[in-house]
Amino acid sequence: MAREKSDAELQAQQEQLRANLLRTISHDLRTPLTSISGNAGVLMENSSVLDEAKKQRLYADIYDDSMWLVQLVENLLSITRLENGGLDLRIQPELLEEVAGEALQHLNRRSAEYPIRVDIEDDLLMAKMDSRLITQVIINIVNNAVKYTPPGTDITLSARREGDTVRVEIADTGPGIPQEAQGRLFQMFYTAGNDRGDGRRGLGLGLALCKSIVEAHGGKIGMRANEPHGSVFFFTLQAEEIKL
Repeated sequence: MAREKSDAELQAQQEQLRANLLRTISHDLRTPLTSISGNAGVLMENSSVLDEAKKQRLYADIYDDSMWLVQLVENLLSITRLENGGLDLRIQPELLEEVAGEALQHLNRRSAEYPIRVDIEDDLLMAKMDSRLITQVIINIVNNAVKYTPPGTDITLSARREGDTVRVEIADTGPGIPQEAQGRLFQMFYTAGNDRGDGRRGLGLGLALCKSIVEAHGGKIGMRANEPHGSVFFFTLQAEEIKL
């Protein structure tokens, strides 16, 4: 009876997850898809009379909306695999400098408006990880800083050895996160501050996915205030000894 009850609870949780995903996706996909189709329609119908600057703005808008959808799909695939136990971790020693560099190559296009600094204490700092997934964690957290801080905000990605672990931090100097929101940041479907100016709320999957990935690696994830202002997101991984 206990096993049947546990199975029923698990099935109910999975059904609730599917229902939440469908409801949220159907609402939040409308804005980027409408934007893409609208801008493409303008280009198709008026290409001959649009100046080059206007065309470039429309191309950029289409690209941004497409990349937002790509990132959304990546997060959805990963979170559903993790929830269903179908995500195989391919853990091996990786250089933090290489993983960080790979992640920074795939950021939101708006990241070009932000000074992003990398501070890794040792060029040979290594940790045990599935590099694909940890790259996604870094992308999600840095993109979050870009999303919720004004252009020109300083963002620092750092990593250092702490005993048997490696601690990775992404710090910004933006307005920070309200105290009442901090405890809910890593919950699925929660977004702190939905008004972005472009009509998109975001699904609230990015940080929940980061938490699932880091915990699947046996690490910890969290955030704290950055003094005098801003936020610091951090996570830990198992350190790897360098064998020369």
